Amino acid sequence: MISNLLILKTSPTAHKNNNPGRFLARQVNTLVVYIDLIFLANLLIDGILLALTAWMRRLKPRWWRLSLSAAAGAMYVVMMFVPELTFLFTFLIKFGLSLIMLWIAFGFVSLQSYIRNLTAFYMVNFAAAGGIIGFHYLLQNSGELFSGIWFTASGGLTFELKVGFWFTCIAFFVVIMIVKAVQTNRRQVENRESLLGQVTVCIGEKKIMCTGLLDTGNQLSDPLTRTPVMVMEASLWESYLPPAWCKKLAEGEPDKLIMEMGSTDFVWQDRLRLVPYRGVNRGAAFMLAIKPDLVQIELGGKEYVTAKVLIGFDGGTLSGEGAYRAIIHPALTEGEGRLMGSTNEVPDDTGETSAAG
Repeated sequence: MISNLLILKTSPTAHKNNNPGRFLARQVNTLVVYIDLIFLANLLIDGILLALTAWMRRLKPRWWRLSLSAAAGAMYVVMMFVPELTFLFTFLIKFGLSLIMLWIAFGFVSLQSYIRNLTAFYMVNFAAAGGIIGFHYLLQNSGELFSGIWFTASGGLTFELKVGFWFTCIAFFVVIMIVKAVQTNRRQVENRESLLGQVTVCIGEKKIMCTGLLDTGNQLSDPLTRTPVMVMEASLWESYLPPAWCKKLAEGEPDKLIMEMGSTDFVWQDRLRLVPYRGVNRGAAFMLAIKPDLVQIELGGKEYVTAKVLIGFDGGTLSGEGAYRAIIHPALTEGEGRLMGSTNEVPDDTGETSAAG
């Protein structure tokens, strides 16, 4: 564990030779060890490492188990000052201690879960230790760096690492925050990717395809028919909509498009709907929607096909990163779906199904 943290102090003492005719100065270093600070510092560090391991594994252990496990790790560090116990500082004993600490903190549910906890624990330790050493060498100049390197007679290199107590503490907390931030971002990306699917909208022989995000909080539907509305960026339909429509949709004026419908030649005019909804500011608004023949959604290895859906046009950009361009209504994936590659059954407007392909 990286928590083998020592707090030492040396004080030089000068001695004189008893012979008055000669004077001999000899410096003796007196080593002072603050056992209480060593224990408390390692107790805190071990506790944070165990807590971060639990967070990474999405575990919720009791606080007293984490405290007891951290205390066991801190006591192990204190034992290095007992000469009779030097045999404890071997690889097997250290590895065994980590197993005991994890058993105290998280218990034993299954071998697979235990190995995952052990892997996460060592990943956190190695990341923290590597970060501290990295920060240490990053802040050193060339003189300080090369003064701690020796060349051996066999041609090898020996490194001397002297890291201060406060530097270790500060660097440790900085590294832990970085590790947690990276892990949080990775989780967010994984969660979002698990909700991303391929959307195909069919109207006649035309197909519009894009990536959609399943939004479980989306409850937008036509108040009259209770038909769910899947929102898509209007720019995807730019080739099929009249030239001025995308601009007016971006300005938030879909109701004006309906009023101007008589003067516009639009082949899908009979498919258009105006869906009322309540915006973010709780004000009433309208969304222009179109009735497709079919919508196919590929999500989580399954395929969902439905005809009971409206496609709402959004004049803006749904994702700033461009990760998705449609918001999938959760009602469209409530069925069991079909495994990818199986025979499709296409539902019609009456809710009945017919074989396709």
